[in-house]
Amino acid sequence: MQHDEFANDDTKGEERTMGALSHIRVLDLSRVLAGPWATQNLADLGADVIKVERPGAGDDTRRWGPPYQRDAEGRDTAEAAYYLAANRNKRSLTLDISCAEGQAIVKALAAQSDVVVENYKVGQLAKYGLDYASLREIKPDLVYCSVTGFGQDGPYASRAGYDFIVQGIGGFMSVTGERDGLPGGGPQKAGVAIADLMTGMYATVAIMAALTHRDRTGVGQYIDMALLDTQVAMLANMNTNYLASGEAPVRWGNAHPNIVPYQTFQTGDDGWIIVAVGNDGQFRKFVEAGGEPALADDERFATNPQRVRHRDALVPLLAQMVRKFGKDDWIARLEASSVPCGPINTLPEVFAHPQVKARRMEVALPHASGGIAKVVASPMKMSETPPLARTAPPTLGQHSDDILRERLGFDDAKIAQLRADGVV
Repeated sequence: MQHDEFANDDTKGEERTMGALSHIRVLDLSRVLAGPWATQNLADLGADVIKVERPGAGDDTRRWGPPYQRDAEGRDTAEAAYYLAANRNKRSLTLDISCAEGQAIVKALAAQSDVVVENYKVGQLAKYGLDYASLREIKPDLVYCSVTGFGQDGPYASRAGYDFIVQGIGGFMSVTGERDGLPGGGPQKAGVAIADLMTGMYATVAIMAALTHRDRTGVGQYIDMALLDTQVAMLANMNTNYLASGEAPVRWGNAHPNIVPYQTFQTGDDGWIIVAVGNDGQFRKFVEAGGEPALADDERFATNPQRVRHRDALVPLLAQMVRKFGKDDWIARLEASSVPCGPINTLPEVFAHPQVKARRMEVALPHASGGIAKVVASPMKMSETPPLARTAPPTLGQHSDDILRERLGFDDAKIAQLRADGVV
């Protein structure tokens, strides 16, 4: 199906980068985090990603601040830092998909795209003719990825999905947090929206697999990604521990159920370190570094099985020992003794860390406001087609005119009329 008012564009045009996906076009109808995280991965790898947003409002995360991106004079812009995290390397097109003309534009863009990603409620896009069944009629080899909280079927399919709630329903919080009976004990969510982020990562893998299948067979497909499915799947060995034994895993906080000491300790300067003692020799080196060698000779603590049995007696003694020195001093002592350890860094310490700097994980990009947007580089390191942070996350509708001209052949008068009608 073609729309006569639109210029037909069957070519990919000049490749924007030498990225592995520089030949791929993605139409991104998703908002917030899971969908945008997936499309940002594709964009980092070179895909041309058009982010379709509601005129005047856009992605909800644009307003999830403070903090906000700052302009050249240091004033807050309308772009929240949260939004910046998931939208680099994309182009923004504002479009009202609730009206017929907006729907026609989406269909025309989908006809030129390889991938569509959306995270609307189950069935919501069907009433606009923008569901997979409708767009497949226009583009038979289309890869169409839907991201929802609970999937396209089942008794919870119609419910909205929220990462925090899914962390609870999916069992993650039952194994995360301090042990019951200890100060601060109880279930705990992750410090980031882990169900959203992992769903975005799984969606990226599924899209890449579907594109490979399409390239081999010419057949597109539908991808049904659910936050709950992902949250259940990512519990990994916790799942199989339960399935094998029938016993539910419990929370251990920062401790290990089978190894002692394998946990965090607070240092004398109120910093924190991780000590991961894997054998009896490392335990001896640990307590020697802390000036308490007699602990390794105590029969209660001489072997790991004994240390596990007498955990409650040993850990307070170790905690007192660790308070003798500061964080950096402890790291130096333990590294010199080949005891596995590491600091618990704040984010300022993370981005000042020599290894993080050497891996070039912080990137500064010119922002449309005139300021500089600081973003995090893709962690994928590839020798031939490295992901690149090319452009800052776009302002709302920043590329609308360019996209409508380039992809659909609209002239200035047509674009002006669309704006006047509230379509763009």
